[in-house]
Amino acid sequence: MGKLIEGKWFTDPQVEAFEKQQYQENQGRFERGSAKFRNWITKDGSAGPSGIGGFKAEAGRYHLFAALNCPWAHRTLIYRSIKGLEEVISCSLVKPLRSDQGWVFDGSGRFSDELYHLENMHSLYSLAAPDYTGRVTVPVLWDKQQKSIVSTESSEIIRMFNQSFNQITNNKEDYYPAPLAVQIDELNEFIYSNLNNGVYQAGFAREQQAYDEAVTKVFMALETLEQRLAQGPYLLGEQVTEADWRLLPTLVRFDVGYYSAFKCNIKAIRDYPNLSRYLTRLVEYPGVAHTIDLDVYRKGYHSKSPLRNPHGIVPVGMSSTF
Repeated sequence: MGKLIEGKWFTDPQVEAFEKQQYQENQGRFERGSAKFRNWITKDGSAGPSGIGGFKAEAGRYHLFAALNCPWAHRTLIYRSIKGLEEVISCSLVKPLRSDQGWVFDGSGRFSDELYHLENMHSLYSLAAPDYTGRVTVPVLWDKQQKSIVSTESSEIIRMFNQSFNQITNNKEDYYPAPLAVQIDELNEFIYSNLNNGVYQAGFAREQQAYDEAVTKVFMALETLEQRLAQGPYLLGEQVTEADWRLLPTLVRFDVGYYSAFKCNIKAIRDYPNLSRYLTRLVEYPGVAHTIDLDVYRKGYHSKSPLRNPHGIVPVGMSSTF
């Protein structure tokens, strides 16, 4: 997926030596990097829990760069829809398949950038920070006024979308209510460690032991959630919360992507009755279905990859409709 080093773009083969060393140090285990832009949009523009201030919630000021096939970006697309922000925060979608330039736009139609007419995402990072070093990821929450990146941390972007624009949209739905915050945080940690990131640890493992560890915890977590959902429609009972929206992107990609491409094939989600009903319930929630594209996921996860799928064979899977 390439990398920017002091503002200069390096392709995958050029950074492979670094990646190989990292895997060796981690005994073949995949380790996800952390976001480097962690500012917050707030109601009055004051500083949030991290970063600097100066990002006041205003209609038309911010722009979201996202990818349909990226589960982390999918979180933000869900919140942009269910919180009534699609007319408040504009959006550009990158092409679902990365090239040697990383995330790119095709210049026309659905996957074009109407804001700056960019060809790739690393140009946006360089615009914000000319000497940036690091991976170029999505989602990116962009400030059109300051021409700078607000945040690249999806978990924090959805918190901003949940509350910072309420006075503009008059949408008061709260998916992170204070009385449930501790329970939501605990579920988020469990889901991230075992499922959101767990499937990637299985899919990108380069040693058998690393894969065995990762795939085992994925299915232990699914069994735990299957039992939990026997008690109520959502993870915390009758109320849908942030924990549900953070789980959905992984579940909806599982059977069409992770099951085969990432070798998470002990069971499929369709083999879990409670999880299957729960997934359908979330997809049918107003504003969610149009953020999902199963065919994009199926083709994306089985795209050509020297390590995972050298011939780029896309298996016949579920249909393109949910």
